[in-house]
Amino acid sequence: MTEQTKNEPENYDSSQIQKLEGLEGVRKRPDMYIGDTNERGLHHCVFEIVDNSIDEALAGHCTEVSVSLHGDGSCTIQDNGRGIPVDIHPKHNMPALELVLTNLHAGGKFGKGAYQVSGGLHGVGAKCVNAVSESFIAEVRRDGKIHQMKFSRGKTTQELKVVGDASTTGTKITFMPDEQIFEESREFKFELLAKRLRELAFLNPGVRIKLEEEVNSKKEDFIFENGISEYVEYLNKNKTCLIQAPIAFSGEAPPESGDGTIMVEVAMIYNDSFNDQLYAYANSIHNVEGGTHLSGFRTALTRVINGYARQNDLLKEKDLSLTGDDVREGLTAVISVKVPEPRFEGQTKTKLSNREVDGIVQKIVGEKLKHFFEVTPDDAKMIVQKVIHAARARDAARKARETVRKGALSGGGLPGKLADCSEKDPSLSEIYIVEGDSAGGSAKQGRDRLTQAILPLRGKLLNVEKARLDKVLNNAEIRSLITAVGTGIGDHEGEGAFDATKARYHKIIIMTDADVDGAHIRTLLLTFIFRQMKGLIENGYVYVAKPPLYKIKRRKTEQYIQDDFEMSQILIKLGIEDMQLIRVSDNYIFPADILEEINEHLLKIEQIGRNLSRYGCNLNRIFTHYDKALKVLPRYIARIRTGNDEELRFLADLDAKVGFMESQSLEFEDSGTNTLQREIQRNGVTFTQRFDIYEVFESNELEKLLQKVDNLGLDVSFFLPNEDDIHPYKLIDSKNPESPPIEITGVNHYLQQLRLLGKKGLQIQRYKGLGEMNPKQLFETTMDPNSRTLVKVEIEDAVMADEIFTTLMGEEVAPRRMFIEDNALNVSFLDA
Repeated sequence: MTEQTKNEPENYDSSQIQKLEGLEGVRKRPDMYIGDTNERGLHHCVFEIVDNSIDEALAGHCTEVSVSLHGDGSCTIQDNGRGIPVDIHPKHNMPALELVLTNLHAGGKFGKGAYQVSGGLHGVGAKCVNAVSESFIAEVRRDGKIHQMKFSRGKTTQELKVVGDASTTGTKITFMPDEQIFEESREFKFELLAKRLRELAFLNPGVRIKLEEEVNSKKEDFIFENGISEYVEYLNKNKTCLIQAPIAFSGEAPPESGDGTIMVEVAMIYNDSFNDQLYAYANSIHNVEGGTHLSGFRTALTRVINGYARQNDLLKEKDLSLTGDDVREGLTAVISVKVPEPRFEGQTKTKLSNREVDGIVQKIVGEKLKHFFEVTPDDAKMIVQKVIHAARARDAARKARETVRKGALSGGGLPGKLADCSEKDPSLSEIYIVEGDSAGGSAKQGRDRLTQAILPLRGKLLNVEKARLDKVLNNAEIRSLITAVGTGIGDHEGEGAFDATKARYHKIIIMTDADVDGAHIRTLLLTFIFRQMKGLIENGYVYVAKPPLYKIKRRKTEQYIQDDFEMSQILIKLGIEDMQLIRVSDNYIFPADILEEINEHLLKIEQIGRNLSRYGCNLNRIFTHYDKALKVLPRYIARIRTGNDEELRFLADLDAKVGFMESQSLEFEDSGTNTLQREIQRNGVTFTQRFDIYEVFESNELEKLLQKVDNLGLDVSFFLPNEDDIHPYKLIDSKNPESPPIEITGVNHYLQQLRLLGKKGLQIQRYKGLGEMNPKQLFETTMDPNSRTLVKVEIEDAVMADEIFTTLMGEEVAPRRMFIEDNALNVSFLDA
C-alpha cells in the first residue's frame, strides 16, 4: 500500500458530505461575502448596514442616517426608516427581524413590493455582518415600541423583546467585529467611512447622513439638496473650471426586457487640469471598476464632441479624430443610474454588468449633451478647443513616451544610476527611491543586493500637478523612475499605457530625510505616482520608509524605537525587570511571564480609560461601580450639570436608565440623542440644568480585560481607588530587598511607576534623520525586512486626496494659503 492511499479516507460516502447550518458558511468563508477579513472587509460591514438604510431612503421612507464609532471598537448605524418588520413570519414561524438577520437569502428586495430600486440584491448583507460580529444588537422602533434582539456570531442570544416606547420609527444596529474573523485589525477608519457616506449624501439629495467618532470627537454632517451637481462642484474645489456651472441632465427609459425603468443622472464639468475624474454609481453603490453605465457615457461623450467639432469646422477633415483620452482630459463627471434588476460582478458590487444600461446611457447622454452644445455654443467651443489642444499634446507625449518605453519593456536600457537587484521575480523585489546621491550611496552599500534595488534621485522632482504630460516625460528624474518601475504611465489606451502587471518591483519604497526638504521630495514623488501611476497605490505597491523616532542606550546595548507607544511598552518592560509585584493578602509573587501578560492588558485598560473623559468620568470612578457578583460595569452614565455643579449617576443597564429618566421626569427623543436642557428654580434663583445620558460602549471591552487579568490572579481591588491606606498590591526591588516597597494605588499609578523605573540609567536620543547613520545602521533600522517599519500608501478617500494634491501642488495660491492658515496650529511635526 502506498503512503498516499494510507492517508486517504477509507470510504468516500455520505458521511463525508457536510451541510453548514445557519450562518456557519459565512464564518467559514467570510472573504466570499464581505471581500476579505482585513480593512476592506471590516468597513464593508458598515456599508452593508448603511446601504439598507439608503434603500429605505430610495423607497421614500428615510431622511436621516447616523453612524457612530464607539470607544470599545463597536459601531452603531441608525436610521429613521420604517424599521425592519418584527411580526411573526407566517411561513417560518419566527419574528421577521430574526429571519432576515440569521437566514441567508432572506430579505425584502427579491420582489418589488417593498423596494422598487435597491442596492441590496442577494439577501446576504446584514446577516453576513451578524455572522462576523462578536456582538450584534438590533433595535427596531415600530408600532410605538422599541423592539430589541441580540446575537453573537450569527446566533440568537436574546429573543425579541420590547424594551421601551417609541414615538418614531427606524432601525438601529450596533455590532462589534469578531476578533476571530478580523485578526489583523478591528479599527474603523473615520476618513474611509466619511468618503463613502459623503458619496451617499451626494447621490441621495435631501438625506442627512451623520458620522461621529466618539474617541477623537470627530464629526461630519452631510446633506446636499442639489445632488450630484454639488458633488461635481465639490470635486472641483480649488480648481479653475472652463464653464461656470456643471452640465447636469437626467433621463429614463425602459429596458429591452423586464419591468421598471432605468433612470440615468449625469453631472460633468471641465477644468484646466490634465487629469480626469470619473465616478460611476448604480443604485447608490460606487462601482470602482465601472461597468456598462461608464462605457456608455464614454462612448457618447467621444461621439458627441467629435461630431460637434467636425460640424462646426473646429476639427478639419484631415485632422485625426479625437480619442477618448483627449475628450476626458480635465473632465470631472459623476454618472448615477438606478436599475430595477442590477447585475454586479461579485457580492462587493465593484462593476455593473447589465448590457442594456450601455445603450440607454449612450442614448440619453448623446441627446442631452448634444442639446447643451447647441444652446450654449460659447461653452461648447471652449470645451472642444481644450480637447483639441489635449490631442496635440497627446501626440507630443506619445513621442516622449516612446523614448521612455525603450528601456524596461525591451529588457535593457535601465537608468545608469539604478543599482538593480539580482532577483527577477517582482513579488520578491523592492526598490528604494532615495533622496540624493549621498544617501543613495549609503543605501547601496547597506542593502541586500539579492532583493533590494536603489534609485537615487537628484534634486527636486518636477511638480507634475503644474505640467502637461509631454513636459513631464522630458524630465530626466521622472524618466529614470518610469523606466526603473517598468509599468508605463497614464490611463490612455495602447502601448506605453500604465499596466500594473509589468511592475518590476512589488514594493516601491520612498526613503527621504525626515526634514522639510525630504517631506517636499516625498510629496512630489507621491504627486507623480498618484497622477500617473495610481494603480501602483491601488495594488498596494507603494510604501514610505519610516525611520525610528528614538534611539535608547542602556549599558552597552542600543535599541531603536519607532513611536511613543512602543517607547511606553519598552519603559514598562525595563521598569519591571528587577521588580516583583506582590499580592499583600497572601504574599503571592507574580511570575515574570504572567506579569508580562498582565502588563499588556493593563496598557489596553489605560488606553481605553482615556476615552472615558468625554463622559466626565475616569477609570477610578467607573471601577468603583463594578458589580463583582455579575462581573459587569455600568452600561450608562447620566451626567447632570446644574450651573457650575456637576454630578454623575452610574446606571447598570437599560432598566436602570429608564428608571432614572422616570424619576427625573425626563422625556428624551428616542432617535438616539439623549441630551436635554431645562430651567429649574433653587432658592429663588433660575439655573439651567442639562442632562446627558451616555451609553458606555467601553464597558464591554473593559469587562473582558478585567476578566483576563482576574484569570491571571489580579483581582478587581487592584483597580479600585485607595481607601483607608489599604494597599492590596505592592512593588518590591528583587535585587535590593532593603529598599522600601512601592504601594500601588491603581492601574494608572502602577504603570506610571514602571515607566519612571524604566527610565533609570537609560539614555534617550530623539532620532532626526537618515543622514546620521552609516550603511550598516541604515540597513538595520530602515531597510532590514525583519526590523524595519514601512507605511503602505493607501487612498482611503481618492476625492480628498485629489483635493489636497490640487490645493498644495496646484497653480492657485489662495487655496494653499488658506489651507496653511487653517492647519498651522495642528502641525504635529515641523522642522524649523
